[in-house]
Amino acid sequence: MKEYKNLNPADFGLNSRVKLVLLTDKNIGIVKTRKSRIVMKDGGKIVSIASKIREKNPETAITLVISGPICSKTIKYLKESDINFTSVEEL
Repeated sequence: MKEYKNLNPADFGLNSRVKLVLLTDKNIGIVKTRKSRIVMKDGGKIVSIASKIREKNPETAITLVISGPICSKTIKYLKESDINFTSVEEL
């Protein structure tokens, strides 16, 4: 995996446990590393995090960087919320 610059979540008004990385100048990644599947409850939290990031940087694209599987309903929900996703291995 390529090394990306870590961002301070406090700069966006987020909890310090949220891991953010700068993927490109116009793309911020929300990193979720876990073995269990990401479900709709997690999707709601991810959309909330993305909206706080977009309040500070409205032109920034948001990408979810995941290490495990993701529920099909959550995939649809994230796409509707304009959040891309990729696996950790693809980076």
